[in-house]
Amino acid sequence: MKLKSFPATISICLLALVLVSFFSAPTAAENPDKKPLNLKTLFAANASNPRIKPGDIDGDSDESKATPQDAGYWFDKGALCATYGNDRAAVKYFQKAIALDPSRTGAYFEQGISYGQLGHFDRAIPLLNKAIEMEPQNGLYLYGRGRVLLLNGKEDLAMADFIKAAEYEDEDAQMYLEHIAQLKKMATQRPRQNKSQR
Repeated sequence: MKLKSFPATISICLLALVLVSFFSAPTAAENPDKKPLNLKTLFAANASNPRIKPGDIDGDSDESKATPQDAGYWFDKGALCATYGNDRAAVKYFQKAIALDPSRTGAYFEQGISYGQLGHFDRAIPLLNKAIEMEPQNGLYLYGRGRVLLLNGKEDLAMADFIKAAEYEDEDAQMYLEHIAQLKKMATQRPRQNKSQR
C-alpha cells in the first residue's frame, strides 16, 4: 500500500507547488511592462549592463539606460566579449567606444589587450602606450603592456614594465615578480642539490 500511495503523494505535492506558485506570482496582466524574474533574466541584464541592481531587473531606471550613442554601452559590450574570449568582436566595440569618447582611457587599454590576445602586437602596443600616456601612474596599464610584451617575446621590456607596475602597487605585477624570484631561487638551488647527490 505504501508503494501505491508514494506516487500519489508526490503528484499531490507537485500539484500543490504549481498552484501555490501560480497564485502567488504576479500575472503578466497586472504589469505587462515587467519582464519575468528568473536567473536567465538576471544574468542577461547584468551581462549587458552591470549597473543594474537585483531589484531593478527590468532596467527601467534612468541610471541603467544605455544607448548605442553612449561610449559606456560599447565599452561594456567590448568588456563582455573580451571576458568570454571573443577578442575580435571586443576590438570593434572598444573602437566604437573610443570614437564616441576619445578621452576614455580604459577603452584604449582594453582594445590593446584584446589585440595582444589576438597576436596583433603592432596594433596592441601603440594603444597600450596611449593609455599609459593618458594615465602614466596606472600600474594596471603598465602590467598589461608588460604581459603583451611578454607574449611578443620581448622579455626585457616586459620585465621593466612589471617592475614599474609593482612600484605603483599593482598586485598582479608584484605577484608575478615574486613568482619569478621564487623560480630563480629554485633554479639556483637545484645544481647544488645535484652536486651533493654525486
